[in-house]
Amino acid sequence: MINNLAYDFGHIICLKSIFELMDIAHTLALLCIERGRDMSPLWLSLWVASIALIIVILSGLATCYWMNRCKWGGIAILDALITLPLVLPPVVVGFALLMVFTPGYAFGAWLEAHGMSVVFAASGAVIASSVIAFPLFYQTVRSALQSVDHNMEDVARTLGASELRIFFTISVPLAWKGILTGSILAFCRAMGEFGATILIAGNIPKVTRTMPLAIYSYVEAGQYMDAFELVIYICVLTLALLSGIHLITKGSLFRHIDNN
Repeated sequence: MINNLAYDFGHIICLKSIFELMDIAHTLALLCIERGRDMSPLWLSLWVASIALIIVILSGLATCYWMNRCKWGGIAILDALITLPLVLPPVVVGFALLMVFTPGYAFGAWLEAHGMSVVFAASGAVIASSVIAFPLFYQTVRSALQSVDHNMEDVARTLGASELRIFFTISVPLAWKGILTGSILAFCRAMGEFGATILIAGNIPKVTRTMPLAIYSYVEAGQYMDAFELVIYICVLTLALLSGIHLITKGSLFRHIDNN
């Protein structure tokens, strides 16, 4: 009973903190609008991170499905390659993306010929954020799926369920904490991406200048108060997201197994 009371009290505190963070963000937004401040880095960051998150979730679930059922002997090598952007410097990832999508090479030239531009475009920022955030989502979700009770999956197989149906009706619902945690972490990582974005998408105001790039530009120009405001925004957004996931998962941010 004491544990339940402590848990409920923690919920109340956490929920109150989230609302306080939202009030701070709202107040800062009103102040910036009143002062005529350019809010495009904030909206662009949210847009880029949201599109990147959709791409990461769809491709990440498909990759986890295939990796958890693959019997190939070199699966460890493939897993390491998928995780590589997580440990490499983002600038290295950005350079690799630049080599792939620049019009001076085959694939980039093909995209350019078909009217699709990635380099120095908003789509480049989305691709960079997706690639950087993908390993974080993949590792979190794969770990959660591996912790699912495989006996339930085996029972479904004996009843004639297909592997795809087992994955989406049993494995994914049981691993919802890991998927939700991975999604939030991937979104935060995509929103804070800098190194890969500046190489492939550039730092173009109102086109590819996300919050991290805007902070860099403000600091470079000596506008420290403007940079500080964006730093506050990023901190408030990420704290609100992490507090929300902490609340939803009952305080077990990285615990993927439901105790019920």
